[in-house]
Amino acid sequence: MVKDCVSVWDNCLQTIRRNVNVQSFKTWFEPIRPVRLENDALTIQVPNKFFYEWLEEHYVALLKMTIRKELGDLGQLEYQILTGKQKQRQQLNKNIEISSQEQNSSIKGNTPGGVDAANIKNPFVIPGIRKLKVDPQLNPTYTFDSFIEGDCNRLARSAGFAVAKKPGGTAFNPLVIFGDVGLGKTHLAHAIGNEAAKLNNNKSVLYVSSEKFTGQIIESIKNNAVNDFVTFYQMVDVLIVDDIQFLANKQKTQEIFFHIFNQLHQSGKQIILTSDRPPKDLDGMEERLISRFKWGLSADLQMPDFETRVAILEAKMNREGVDIPSDVVEFICYNIQNNIRELEGVLVSLIAQSSLNRREIDVDLAKEVIRNFVKQINKEITLEFIKNLVADFFNVPVDKLGGKTRKRQFVIARQLSMYLSKNLTDKSLKSIGEMFGGRDHSTVIYSIKTVQDLMETDLVFKDTVAELEKKIRLNLNEK
Repeated sequence: MVKDCVSVWDNCLQTIRRNVNVQSFKTWFEPIRPVRLENDALTIQVPNKFFYEWLEEHYVALLKMTIRKELGDLGQLEYQILTGKQKQRQQLNKNIEISSQEQNSSIKGNTPGGVDAANIKNPFVIPGIRKLKVDPQLNPTYTFDSFIEGDCNRLARSAGFAVAKKPGGTAFNPLVIFGDVGLGKTHLAHAIGNEAAKLNNNKSVLYVSSEKFTGQIIESIKNNAVNDFVTFYQMVDVLIVDDIQFLANKQKTQEIFFHIFNQLHQSGKQIILTSDRPPKDLDGMEERLISRFKWGLSADLQMPDFETRVAILEAKMNREGVDIPSDVVEFICYNIQNNIRELEGVLVSLIAQSSLNRREIDVDLAKEVIRNFVKQINKEITLEFIKNLVADFFNVPVDKLGGKTRKRQFVIARQLSMYLSKNLTDKSLKSIGEMFGGRDHSTVIYSIKTVQDLMETDLVFKDTVAELEKKIRLNLNEK
């Protein structure tokens, strides 16, 4: 019986279909076309150079087995690569040494005339001959060191670091980072990418915004190069897509991303996505995509608490090499609560205003700057406000905090009021003493020290102080 190239390849496909998953078969074998069969050598046509390299690196053993089954021990496989708009054919003669004695053989050969890499549709840069080389598009200043950890982001940061150390090797695939605007999603995504690139030199990392991704798809459709586009992305080891919610209602973009996602995930590649909402709330997104987004871990970034905001601002100050009074830092953090980007923006504006207008950085200048960021500035914490709130908390008359009585419940409330007044305002020791019955600064110092000692030895008292500080801030902001 005389064999022809079509029947031989069809028989090969039957064997291959039984040994790979459905998506891999559709992606890597359905596009192949048999060209000819001459002298036990089957020539197949593949779409591009990437395609050939992928087959060589991932399916050489399977191809050897199928060719041996169909053509015997002398079987050979030749590739024909179609590249560029002119569909110029380049022949790669790849002999498969198929014998039971040579188990470690692979497809070998050379490329007559070479393949024009410039014709490969790479939406970023031209890849290398043997390894995908691409600019990761990462911001080098966004690192884990500059990403301040707090209760608001600990889960996302820890998961991101685990992914960076072992891309595709954790249960966090995909890793979906979600949260409101300005909470650090993009920073954390870049940090994961930078760390992954540093720890895994052999892996390609790529960051892309959803807007740029959509634009590249449109361009590839115009140039009839969708296959090259998809193949390029399927070769990336760590893919980071920022603001995935902007793919909503873009049917063709979602369809292409779906196939890229599937191939990457099935190949053990790492996928990292950011969004302004959890996957279940992504309107205008295909259900099959939402389902896949839920496969791994969805970690949210919450609004940072006061202490984390202070730490973020101080870290920014250290990077900028500036020193700002602590009362100004606290004033900023009291008034900018929901957006880290605004928090850092206030600091930049404050430094600029001080430099250009030759003004000292103080609370008054901070007030002027913050008015450009928030509609209403929170009221300042006053000594009277602290005094009244503490009296109410301990259920004692306000006038007793300034009186001479030595009853323990009044003394503790008075000393705690002085401690909070010193920590939460910029008032002098003398001003604090006058507010509490005209006491001198040494009495205020003694009261502060007493409270600090109690906090170190009595955890219940320490929790009481923390609760009072929280009440002061919350009640003040509600005024």
